[in-house]
Amino acid sequence: MSLVQQHAHAGAGAHGAASMWPVLMVAAVVVLALVYVGTATRRRREPRGWSNWRTASFLTGLVFLAVALVPQLSPYPPGDFRGHMHQHLLIAMYAPLGLVLGAPVTLVLRSVPRRVGRMIGRVMRSRPVHLVANPVTALVLNLGGLAVLYFTPLYAATTVHPVLHHLVHVHFLAAGYLFAWVVAGPDPAPRRPSVLARLVVLGVAITGHAVLAQLLYAGVFVQVPKPVAQVRAGADLMYYAGDIAELLLALALVSTWRPRRKPARSRLAAAAA
Repeated sequence: MSLVQQHAHAGAGAHGAASMWPVLMVAAVVVLALVYVGTATRRRREPRGWSNWRTASFLTGLVFLAVALVPQLSPYPPGDFRGHMHQHLLIAMYAPLGLVLGAPVTLVLRSVPRRVGRMIGRVMRSRPVHLVANPVTALVLNLGGLAVLYFTPLYAATTVHPVLHHLVHVHFLAAGYLFAWVVAGPDPAPRRPSVLARLVVLGVAITGHAVLAQLLYAGVFVQVPKPVAQVRAGADLMYYAGDIAELLLALALVSTWRPRRKPARSRLAAAAA
């Protein structure tokens, strides 16, 4: 086999592996959905039950993820930067929000033996998890990942290296899930700050995303080798659709706010005064 044929064979193999990736990911999403629904159904038979809303939320997140992973479902032609941004928003913002609101960790803790639950609790209380499960850390991973992708040669590299492209998706899914979890997730989190502190972090995230979208629209520091019209349309999509996702996250956060009630004696003293 000549050197040219070897390169062609290797390229075909890489292309075949890349084309199989969405199929494998969608299969994993389907398996995850079946496992969640089966486990939730068993919990629903118990006295405490299980919320249908959580199940619907988790499945919605999986649907967003599946749509993002199948190129044929994109409303934009292949290679269009708007399609990339559409995929990024689904993977990094909308899918994580639905998955987090499904409370999968709580479902696992209610389904595993008590010994396994204690092990999971010890892991969640460990120092590495304390470091990562922090709204500021999650914010840096989110905004920092976007800045590195669009303001360095990384985006151009992802267009020619499928493995790197998929690794970027894994990062955005993990970072998006982490941010949604520590900000507004119903699952337990170590040393979760107050609602007010998390609202401040969410406000910084909204501002940061808006600034990045405006820089992308203006072409400042941008290293995205795509037509200017596509980049600007992608920036608009990032700006407006990102705002909607963050407002939904803020709504989920505020819905968990339970103001502390003053003791009865304090209320009586205040009324007398």
